[in-house]
Amino acid sequence: MRYLPHTSEEIASMLEAVGVDDLDSLFSTVPEECRFSADLDLPESLTEWDLNAHMQALANKMAVSPEYKVFMGAGSYEHFVPASVSYLLGRSEFVTSYTPYQPEMSQGTLQAIYEYQTLTARLLGMEIATASHYDGATALAESLLIAIRVTKRKRVAVSSLIHPLYRRVVHTYFEPTGYEVVELGYLENGVTDLTDLDNVEDLAGVAVQSPNFFGCIENFQAVGEKAHDRQALFVASFTEALSYGLLKSPGSQGADIACGEGQSMGIPQTFGGPALGMLASRKKYMRSLPGRLVGQTKDLDGKRGFVLTLATREQHIRREKATSNICTNNSLCALAAAMYMASVGGTGIRELARLNHDKAEYLKKELKSAGLAITFDSPTFNEFVVEFPTGFQTTHERLLEKKIVAGLPLAPYYPELANHYLLCVTETRSKEDMDAFVREVTS
Repeated sequence: MRYLPHTSEEIASMLEAVGVDDLDSLFSTVPEECRFSADLDLPESLTEWDLNAHMQALANKMAVSPEYKVFMGAGSYEHFVPASVSYLLGRSEFVTSYTPYQPEMSQGTLQAIYEYQTLTARLLGMEIATASHYDGATALAESLLIAIRVTKRKRVAVSSLIHPLYRRVVHTYFEPTGYEVVELGYLENGVTDLTDLDNVEDLAGVAVQSPNFFGCIENFQAVGEKAHDRQALFVASFTEALSYGLLKSPGSQGADIACGEGQSMGIPQTFGGPALGMLASRKKYMRSLPGRLVGQTKDLDGKRGFVLTLATREQHIRREKATSNICTNNSLCALAAAMYMASVGGTGIRELARLNHDKAEYLKKELKSAGLAITFDSPTFNEFVVEFPTGFQTTHERLLEKKIVAGLPLAPYYPELANHYLLCVTETRSKEDMDAFVREVTS
């Protein structure tokens, strides 16, 4: 009974309450041909210690840090997490909390989300931020739906340099809607070709990512001007939130909506999840935002309190009136991001961003000195594209055996970029790591 909470007496009492004699009778309405009657083919049970050893053996098959030196980002980044974040996040008041459906009973959770919204809005240069979403990909799709709701138009333009998996999510969202997604090409210097917008009619929004999937920094101001000339909304996307410690914020560059992935803000990579969707906008679009907003108010005694000011999701209001039928807020991940931003502070985020940029520039310079070609000459943050000699895949696999992950091959996403790899460097990689990497890939 270790993993089953109900005793035989409790089960019998429940069966009596519903009017059946045994558990088999409970499922008598299910046709026999639809029932599974054989015994489950399960391995023998393990002791607690044997099970731990088994899980450790499985974990050892994975390429994980710090044992592996990983030079790959592509939407998920290895950063140091302050001990204060890990400690505070593990407190029972937070780690067991779910969505605050009864705000008056969840003041601590609501205040934490309010702080997250405030810090997110400051980081992205926006007036308001939502209480967070599943991940950067769904935040982007939701942002483009905002543009359609606001403009009442039916076509959005998405840069082909937005993360390929984000674009797939956008197409999944839009496929049954009747709205159209147009993809913009890219130029030789690795940034979006905005001239492709000239022939797009009935344009609701334009989405561009910076730093883009190639790591190149886009001219957000030019994108905003181009979008606004067409009376469309400019949606600024990102996968590396830390970059805005160094780059100008999307809001200061004319973005109407900023959305992306917040995993870099205190959330370990953890084999690809969980993630954190960040979404912020101008205040005038508040009622078109998906999810919910936490606001500050005063109670009857004049004391400060926090409430769900806006909750336009299908679990709160009528489905046909909801702004989204899928979004939720990742409360614990949002709290981690808030703790991270508060712990590191504005100065710390700037210093970390500068460190990421400078280390990536060092590796870029060393690879170039070793005779390798840096594909795009646009400024980058902590990722960049390198062209390796034909047959580098063999070297890539050899380095993996040496516990070095030598970037992400781009050919599966951009067939024209065979032998091109996306490399990433964060503050977790030392000069010794990078020097060893250069020696290995050029040997």
